[in-house]
Amino acid sequence: MSSIRYEKETVEKMIRLYCRKKHKFVKELCPECAKVSNYASARLDNCPFGDEKTACSECKIHCYKPEMRQRIKEIMRYSGLRMLLYHPFDFVQHMLKDKK
Repeated sequence: MSSIRYEKETVEKMIRLYCRKKHKFVKELCPECAKVSNYASARLDNCPFGDEKTACSECKIHCYKPEMRQRIKEIMRYSGLRMLLYHPFDFVQHMLKDKK
């Protein structure tokens, strides 16, 4: 699986977890979270580093608009450790990738 595809799936899981717990949307994302998800996916599609990309928090280029960057940070802060419970494999993979 490509790095970008994996990142997209992981971010989507984090946004879904956040939306389910914070906004109580179970089957689909609320409009606000759907907007963040679509934006994150588009940013990843246009990542200049492609499969060589690091974690976005480690990147020298910040391609998110400030408002969206703040939203995704909030989502990741909330979902980060909870991923250990809901998606443990993805949590470990993400932690290992951050260490590289």
